[in-house]
Amino acid sequence: MVKVKKNLKRKRTESKNDDITPKELPAVRHSDEPIEKKRKWINKQRVLVFASRGINHRDRHLMEDLKKLMPHHKPEAKMERSKTLNVINEMCEMKNCNKAIMFEGRKKQDLYMWLSNIPNGPCVKFLVENISTMAELKLTGNCLRGSRPLLSFDPTFEKEPNYKLLKELLTQIFGIPKNHPKSQPFFDHVYTFTILDNRIWFRNFQILSEDGAVAEIGPRFVLNPVKIFSGSFGGVPLWENPFYMSPSKYRRKIQLESKNKYVNRLQQKASAEATRPGGDSYQLTPLEDIFKGNPLKKAQELSKNK
Repeated sequence: MVKVKKNLKRKRTESKNDDITPKELPAVRHSDEPIEKKRKWINKQRVLVFASRGINHRDRHLMEDLKKLMPHHKPEAKMERSKTLNVINEMCEMKNCNKAIMFEGRKKQDLYMWLSNIPNGPCVKFLVENISTMAELKLTGNCLRGSRPLLSFDPTFEKEPNYKLLKELLTQIFGIPKNHPKSQPFFDHVYTFTILDNRIWFRNFQILSEDGAVAEIGPRFVLNPVKIFSGSFGGVPLWENPFYMSPSKYRRKIQLESKNKYVNRLQQKASAEATRPGGDSYQLTPLEDIFKGNPLKKAQELSKNK
């Protein structure tokens, strides 16, 4: 028995909408009218966010929080300690990224953050202090994932040239490009960069209403600038923070202060023992009690005794 193949092709039907009239353009157009342009992704900033081996769990959670806030980031595995910082430029080239955020851990307790413009620089090295992640804070603020932030900078950023450079670098890295495929086309939160005590304080707030009401979302961290280099992850130092103290020196200073505190306590105890009066400090006479209390009663008692 021979099987007959069925014709599975559908018959092409003629469309009923043959009478399609083209849209007529206006005969006259004023020069003041803006030309409608297609939505195009022009600012193609891509940020490579990764870390080196040696960071602890809190530093890793901070990196994941920043990834959630940056839809224009590209992830990367941890970098081995044997590799030099110049390899990062090649990694960014392979990932087609023109910015980079690299977290570097030291002694499993100190965290450094590198912000760099690939491939020609400049780059900045920060010491990250006072880290508080979103999971730790549990704040009431919330924002839609992928929404664009407003960037608010302290007026001090316009006073000194090193802060002007930092402002431009932070704007290009943390600012989400317009019409990015993974972003939402509106603003519902704001990043604040405030300079206090020669450090940059980062906060993230949700915009509740148009009158300026906000609620904090998190994370929180403080950036202590160390150096600014002319190249990407290297080059000539353009600026160095004169107020910077390494965490090892700071911990050593605290240990010395605590040691001196113990030595001072022993010295105070020894001086107190040496100056403490021993025995009778002076000879007591029986007539010293005459002028204590009521003198009339004392006189009457003395007269009775006689």
